[in-house]
Amino acid sequence: MKNPLIEVQNIVFGYNKEAVLKNVSFSIGEGQFIGIIGPNGGGKSTLLKVLLGLLNPWSGTVKVDGKPPPTNLMAYVPQVFASDKAFPITVLEVVLGGRLRYLSSWGIFQKEDIEIATQALTQVGLGSLQKQSFGTLSSGQAQRVLIARALSSQPKILLLDEPTSSTDLEAENALYDIMAQLKNKLTILMVTHNIARILDHVDQVLCVEGIVTKIPLEDICEHFSIGLYHEPPGGAHKKGKI
Repeated sequence: MKNPLIEVQNIVFGYNKEAVLKNVSFSIGEGQFIGIIGPNGGGKSTLLKVLLGLLNPWSGTVKVDGKPPPTNLMAYVPQVFASDKAFPITVLEVVLGGRLRYLSSWGIFQKEDIEIATQALTQVGLGSLQKQSFGTLSSGQAQRVLIARALSSQPKILLLDEPTSSTDLEAENALYDIMAQLKNKLTILMVTHNIARILDHVDQVLCVEGIVTKIPLEDICEHFSIGLYHEPPGGAHKKGKI
């Protein structure tokens, strides 16, 4: 890979002096859709936060488009979004949160910001709900609104942490439809436990269990879906470059 969009070299990070990520190295090219799997506590969410620059590694380097994070090139959809359902905020206002860094010195959203936010809502299939209270949405609708908020920041890289963990099948199908539309237009990193489902969509899979391992799609068997993360048949893990 000549010019990776994301490049991680020898990252070590942990909590309370105990390493969670251990000598992690990999690179990701522009436009790739990467599935991130692994056991609970293996470091998946931690890895995303290191990539975002929310956590500083103890050692090693992270570069996004040649520069260390944080960067405006990335947008993040967290696993859990806590909100007061009674708080008076509309769907459109939530999505406009992705435009905050573009605010004028007067602190007022411009016409362009509203158009971009509205377009993002349409992109996730919720254009008709922009005036609805965010607190009245189903979990699946709320998740799509958060994706729209991320898209409204016009990122090159979209990071999602288990976006289907609290949604039903219909909402999950809607999310994968959105990912299909975005594939090759954005670089996508998506943490998931639904391994069987993601295999039809991703270009590569990273398994995070302290170390980070590239696993060829054809080597992922039914054992991974029940939480048995083992070495692929026929050889050692392929650590490193994607």
